[in-house]
Amino acid sequence: MKSHNPATIADPAGTYSHGVEVPPNARWLYIAGQVGMRKDGTVPPTVEEQTEIAWQNIVEILAAADMKVTDLVKIKQFLVSLEDFQKYAATRSKFLGSHRPASTGLVVKSLVRANWLVEVEAVAAKAAPAPTVAKAAPAPTAAKKPAAKKRPAAKRKKP
Repeated sequence: MKSHNPATIADPAGTYSHGVEVPPNARWLYIAGQVGMRKDGTVPPTVEEQTEIAWQNIVEILAAADMKVTDLVKIKQFLVSLEDFQKYAATRSKFLGSHRPASTGLVVKSLVRANWLVEVEAVAAKAAPAPTVAKAAPAPTAAKKPAAKKRPAAKRKKP
């Protein structure tokens, strides 16, 4: 994948790319919004813990599709408090490392459940493996046929 951050526009305001180009014939994965809910249904009280769980979920979903965080091309984050953004970003950076997908961050009035503080949705794409070029089989050699025996010419009976 190729990032696009044109010099003619402002640099990204954070750890993301303005655009990400996906190679042809890539496999795409759309990941539904992941919240900070544990497998047992419990939700921790802090944005850091919820962010950790949401990103762990994303990593697991990527792995199930034979993908990695570096295959993410777009993420969208929803937070219910602007004051939580720096905490969210610090936890997110542990998962993204130096990878910079395109990104949108939104502060919303609430998520579907009152105790959810963060939700992250993502799109990933994985380049198709390069086609393997099979070596051409050597052309079959023509086996020499034995020379055909000449038949004697048929004798014609005279009338």
